[in-house]
Amino acid sequence: MIQIKKQPSTISIPAFCKRYHLVRNDLSRLTQYSPRAVAKWVAGDTPSAAAQKQLKELVRLFDALCNVMETNYIGKWLKTANPAFDNSTPLQVIERGEADRIWHMIYQLETGEPM
Repeated sequence: MIQIKKQPSTISIPAFCKRYHLVRNDLSRLTQYSPRAVAKWVAGDTPSAAAQKQLKELVRLFDALCNVMETNYIGKWLKTANPAFDNSTPLQVIERGEADRIWHMIYQLETGEPM
């Protein structure tokens, strides 16, 4: 039996940033990769496997956010202090490795569970 190894699909960084109204610096902060690495991705370089995995997780998170808010508001929301996160911005929450707090917020909003 011949097995065909499927290549991992790459994320279009410019399309992702445009869709969610993000600038390169935002993506650098979200991924913890350098601005230079992000600039290379925007220019068409393929991110490393580890970076691709992280980017896929971001896409999954942002797609889930689209279920609870307007897509074009996500970029602004990321940079706005939020009482649900002790007045940290969601971007700061993600930077600290606490994206699970955002996932929990999404769950609460989708299920109607009190916050």
